[in-house]
Amino acid sequence: MAGIPTDASADAVYDAFASWAEGRGFTLYPAQDEAVMELVSGANVVLSTPTGTGKSLVAVAAHAACLAAGGRSYYTAPIKALVSEKFFALVDIFGAENVGMVTGDSSVNPDAPIVCCTAEILANLALRLGPDAPVDQVVMDEFHYYGDPERGGAWQVPLLTLPRAQFLLMSATLGDVTAIADDLSRRTGRPTALVTGVERPVPLHFSYERRPVHEVLAALLENRESPVYIVHFSQAAALERAQALSSVKIATREQRDAIAEAIGGFRFTTGFGKTLSRLVRSGIGVHHAGMLPRYRRLVETLAQRGLLRVICGTDTLGVGINVPIRTVLLTALSKFDGTKMRQLTAREFHQVAGRAGRAGYDPYGNVVVMAPEWEIENAVALAKAGDDPAKRKKIVRKKAPTGVVNWGEGSFERLITAVPEPLEPRLQLTAAMLINVIGRGGDVFGNVRSLVFDNHESRPRRYALARRAIAIFRTLVTAGIVVSDADGIRLTVDLQPNFALNQPLSPFALAAIGLLSPDDAETGTGHYALDVVSVIEATLDDPRAILNQQEYLARGEAVGAMKREGIEYDERMALLEDITYPKPLADLLAQAFEVFASSQPWVRDFELSPKSVVRDMFERAMTFGEYVSQYQLGRSEGLVLRYLSDAYRAIRQTVPAEARTDELMDVIEWLGELVRQVDSSLVDEWEALVHPADDPTAPVVPPAPPSVLTNRRAFTVLVRNELFRRVQLAARQDDDALVALDPDADWSDALDAYFEEHDEILTGGPARSPRLVEIDESDAASAGVWRVEQVIDDPDGNHDWRIRAEVDLDASVESGTAVTRVTQVLRL
Repeated sequence: MAGIPTDASADAVYDAFASWAEGRGFTLYPAQDEAVMELVSGANVVLSTPTGTGKSLVAVAAHAACLAAGGRSYYTAPIKALVSEKFFALVDIFGAENVGMVTGDSSVNPDAPIVCCTAEILANLALRLGPDAPVDQVVMDEFHYYGDPERGGAWQVPLLTLPRAQFLLMSATLGDVTAIADDLSRRTGRPTALVTGVERPVPLHFSYERRPVHEVLAALLENRESPVYIVHFSQAAALERAQALSSVKIATREQRDAIAEAIGGFRFTTGFGKTLSRLVRSGIGVHHAGMLPRYRRLVETLAQRGLLRVICGTDTLGVGINVPIRTVLLTALSKFDGTKMRQLTAREFHQVAGRAGRAGYDPYGNVVVMAPEWEIENAVALAKAGDDPAKRKKIVRKKAPTGVVNWGEGSFERLITAVPEPLEPRLQLTAAMLINVIGRGGDVFGNVRSLVFDNHESRPRRYALARRAIAIFRTLVTAGIVVSDADGIRLTVDLQPNFALNQPLSPFALAAIGLLSPDDAETGTGHYALDVVSVIEATLDDPRAILNQQEYLARGEAVGAMKREGIEYDERMALLEDITYPKPLADLLAQAFEVFASSQPWVRDFELSPKSVVRDMFERAMTFGEYVSQYQLGRSEGLVLRYLSDAYRAIRQTVPAEARTDELMDVIEWLGELVRQVDSSLVDEWEALVHPADDPTAPVVPPAPPSVLTNRRAFTVLVRNELFRRVQLAARQDDDALVALDPDADWSDALDAYFEEHDEILTGGPARSPRLVEIDESDAASAGVWRVEQVIDDPDGNHDWRIRAEVDLDASVESGTAVTRVTQVLRL
């Protein structure tokens, strides 16, 4: 946004913004106008207006006013996906040089005057720097997360500790926030305007349906009430619905052609991607947090262009994601909240329902709620019986199954009129928070006392927080991390710049890596590089979907083995209790953690969790697609990628240079290239924004990843992995899998000949050494191939059996993996 001079008056800023908005076709609603005037005059604003009333436009005005005043503005949101979306939107408005993003595990242009981040990032900054933090304005989107039981504290902390800042708090479902507004005025010395209770510019029509979903959807499409967003409360249900609808004609021939043209050369490279390609070409989108970012953004972009008539997704749509829809169809009014099944709260219902109706386009929006299945079946049976009393009498009415959370039309009507529940403060206190406050210096006792007693919590909760603070303080003093003497309270250690901002267990990881040695095979598992990976993985959040599938597969394999051994059922069931997902170095890490915690007790705020995802993928020599397929994680590709991305960044940021061996660098380069080839990184997308495409209607093609050949080291690891996968299959004598990979190689005869000489093929650490692989690149330019040879590690150490193969370089670039074909398996 240009044209607002630095140090402009409030009137000049308002006029410049209003002119810009008008130039973009926006006419400010009264609520928007009121909020913008309050912001440019320097007041705090609590904007609690319905979805569709343009809160995002008010946020733009806030950023513009702060930028004009030469200040620094922070935009916060609850989830990284929303932070990313707003980042790109603000770049489009203010230019790439003026907007940055920090999400804890990555940053883009972090010193920009406008920074997009999660609430936790800002909370850590506020605790560390307090009133001196370079934060002049805070825009908190989806502020109802203030009441979230686990994360709400991150939304309260900035309100308590940034008295210089101007605040804009936004949500469609806040309820009564008078107390928060009054407290904000007291702390900041600014008036706080409450802009609430505004009528929706697009009214909502509510209906309760007892017909099957496909009939309801057909009627909506026939009556041109699309796009329709069908809300489910699990990712599996959303995908199942989309696939069930694919047999129905959703889009016309012309609409399908328009979708194909918009998709252009988009890369659908994964198993789920191929499913999504088929669905979106039929006019059906899928949208949930488990998708790869590029797939989710594709669906959002196609929806914004009006090309998708139906989108099947989860209730994450309620968290501000910009997908324009006319009709919201809720399949249920109950959900599993991670602990139990329960009915939706008024806030949850209105968050999702409020997405219906597109301002400036729809005269109204529809909110359709489906009755429970048993109620629908009863209604269908009654409809078939017609007016015949005898037939109606014979109908056996179905009831809700025992233990199921039921709902009905009465529940629906109550939710329509219900106001959002009051927000409850959720401040927690951890050792990391206390260390951040102490690290700020100054009046440490006063700062901690203010945080503990001058907050939004109830009186009993404040005293509980005080007892918690005293207990934490004592452990920090005992551990020698904090000193309290005549000179005051201070830390005895230097606080790393991103303490508790990035991976809070990174200091422990550093200490644990120091216990390992590349020259000592007795410590750890004997594979130093992968042991370092396991240390880092133990400090990351658990990707539960992956670990659950690993455990399921491990138990299935164990049951098969026990059956073959003749173990009785009861004993099998007892033995299965001890089988879980792989946890490399669990005992070593547990002991090291206890030792570390004795001197660094703050780490007990965080849970150490040994697991093997990166290591498992590397040891199995699998591609991303193969790993997803192995564990049936098609609905969770995005989760897998996020975990791999987090692991890659954590390894790069945590492992010191002196601990990086060649083998470890191979693993790091392999992991980075794998992530990049699956989905272009945030940095790639940001670089593309510096030179945006001129045509806004160009095909929806994200920046392509660089050629897989660009990073030679990573590509070499991919080649070695492809060869070693053959070694592993040969060791298991899995002829079928080997023939499937290399139908022209005579694997069966070769293995028969090998096992006449040797009892086994070794697959341990030495067997996958780079020294056992030879690569000949002499034909790369002329024939487009590498010729490679893998030495098989036999128990006698003869090393006279080889696997010879060719790597097709052009095909590798096309697929983003090392396309390898075995030509010979022979004895020298």
